[in-house]
Amino acid sequence: MSITRRHFGVSLAALGLAACSNTSMPGPRGTVSVASGLPDDLKPAPNAAYDAWVASFRTRAPAQGISPETLRVAFRGTGYLPGVVRRDRNQTEFKRSLEDYLAIAVSDERVSKGQAAFARHRSVLNALEAQYGVDAEIITAIWGLESFFGERKGDVPVISATSTLAFDGRRGAFFEKQLVAALQILENGDITPSGMIGSWAGAMGHTQFIPTSYLAFAVDYTGDGRRDIWSEDPSDSLASTAAYLARNGWTRGLRWGGEAGPGAPSGSEIQPQPGGPRFVVTSNFGVIKRYNNADAYAIGVGHLADRIGGGAPLRASFPPDEFGLTKDDRTRLQERLTARGFDTGGTDGVIGPKSRGAISDYQRSIGRPATGDPSQELLRSLG
Repeated sequence: MSITRRHFGVSLAALGLAACSNTSMPGPRGTVSVASGLPDDLKPAPNAAYDAWVASFRTRAPAQGISPETLRVAFRGTGYLPGVVRRDRNQTEFKRSLEDYLAIAVSDERVSKGQAAFARHRSVLNALEAQYGVDAEIITAIWGLESFFGERKGDVPVISATSTLAFDGRRGAFFEKQLVAALQILENGDITPSGMIGSWAGAMGHTQFIPTSYLAFAVDYTGDGRRDIWSEDPSDSLASTAAYLARNGWTRGLRWGGEAGPGAPSGSEIQPQPGGPRFVVTSNFGVIKRYNNADAYAIGVGHLADRIGGGAPLRASFPPDEFGLTKDDRTRLQERLTARGFDTGGTDGVIGPKSRGAISDYQRSIGRPATGDPSQELLRSLG
């Protein structure tokens, strides 16, 4: 995979950390505070080797234009975050089908929240479309997938996260570059160390910019002298996303694509999931993939944008899964397990870890091997 805006991120960041806003004043002042709601493994832990790495890094940082004062306040209260390394190691282990991905990315809740968010910020979004040529619904959809429309921006200190990953070394050069960029953002005064928070991998704000992309593309749309993507006001973030797409080749007036069939634009046809819907995609589909280099992500953005704009659900259906279950079967399975007191974490037809745990618990309760696998037989046994 090529390095995109945030190639180290998960495909659906909006499933991640809780949101936290920034209201502090600009300039490299203040200290980093650890959010009380973070899991223990995302709080600083003693690590002598990490401390030695930071000491070495601090001797290199001034050559990148980082002042001693910024270094001092940026690293005050920071530390090694073991959970960041664990998440980086595990992020590719669980892969969803396109059907499951879209069930989450374009859920009824996300569509309704997206329509409400679009209505609240219509004037800004329309102005951005006029200025940058990027569809207002596409900007809104990226916002929805990246942070659930600002509800899940992340509250992990970015300096701790990026320095931990730089020290860890698996992608050390890449994350040291992100750490340097984060320090340059502090040096510029756009945010304070206490306000510079984001995902476990250092992606920040409403639309989850990594530090290098922030330096290259972030926009001060509100004109207050700060490119404030952390604020409760999403205007700077939305403008930054529009600028990113425009500068990466977005074609004004061209649809991203759509489901193959009547009304689809001209373009290339793809079928990401065998037996599932086919899509016709244009060059703007490729531009969306510059944000996250995955077909599923770009389809999720495009289809969510269409739904926010009043479009219909996909017409074509997906085939049964490896267990012979359709989405309706999986939904009924979750509903019946929930009715029996086994918590599936929702009834969206997506069999994830929570649903598998509920299936295992039910299997044990009736004296069967706890495989966690769904099946038609299991569905019938639940009545």
